[in-house]
Amino acid sequence: MPVKLICASHTPLMDFCSPGAEVERAVRDTFAALAAEVRDYNPELVVVFGPDHFNGFFYDLMPSFCIGVRAAAAGDWDIGHGPLAVPEAQALALVKAVLADDVDVAYSYRMQADHGFTQPLELLCGGIARYPAIPVFVNGAAKPLPSCRRSVALGRAIGRHLAGSQQRILLIGSGGLSHDPPTPQMGSVPPEVEEFLIGGRNPTPEARQARQARVVATGQALARGEGPSLPLNAEWDQQLMEAFRVGDFDALAALSDDAILRDGGRGGQEIRAWIAAFAALAEFGPYDAQVRYYHPIQEWIAGMGMMSAQPRAGAQA
Repeated sequence: MPVKLICASHTPLMDFCSPGAEVERAVRDTFAALAAEVRDYNPELVVVFGPDHFNGFFYDLMPSFCIGVRAAAAGDWDIGHGPLAVPEAQALALVKAVLADDVDVAYSYRMQADHGFTQPLELLCGGIARYPAIPVFVNGAAKPLPSCRRSVALGRAIGRHLAGSQQRILLIGSGGLSHDPPTPQMGSVPPEVEEFLIGGRNPTPEARQARQARVVATGQALARGEGPSLPLNAEWDQQLMEAFRVGDFDALAALSDDAILRDGGRGGQEIRAWIAAFAALAEFGPYDAQVRYYHPIQEWIAGMGMMSAQPRAGAQA
């Protein structure tokens, strides 16, 4: 049962501003190289671990983890449109297996997948419906958050199930590394913003445009060394990528919300998606991982990192 993994930071600001031609070219060239590897591999199933940014999941009912049995693009940032090609029977089988493995996971027949899912599918797979794909939501924005320890457990449960498949499987982890976007939080915002956080699905085009403009402005301010967002933290990012490279799941599971917020910003909590993806891969046996790219890009509010991994030769389960 062949398996490959790609974990990558996402940033919708890629199409709204440039950090300079050389940096932007390096990012896009790395994505293109990874996409070529995906085409050559031709996966029969893609499992995408990703977060949400209050585009598809809200406080009216906020799961820690949710598997999409049916899913469509949320439409934010104009990245991806229409349904994902979710193989419904396989998604349901995955739900049952994870629940039987004592990890409580929600499931949805109407998941709205935001850019945390659609951007990596576009950049790596050539479209959100190019391959059969199961989206796995990992809450990294709406407090209280699932622990990193539980994110490891989720990934391991999914990996144990997938390891019994004979399909070519691609695991994608989307989110992280350090970044501190202007994400509002319950308890610290006016009532009208709380109402959005509770049930703000399907906003008007004007409301979505205003929200996105605020994020673009935050990136521009960060590039000038201004604004309220924490600066990117290259040292923390690189330490995390090293932990993923060597498979130090004890260290990853021990990460606390407060430590992530301090070192990686509000968006750093999304690292849970990478944790789950790598934990799933580890269930196939020892792996070899490579850092394919890293650069802190202030304009994109992203510690921009990409890693790939595959089972070590002769070690695959």
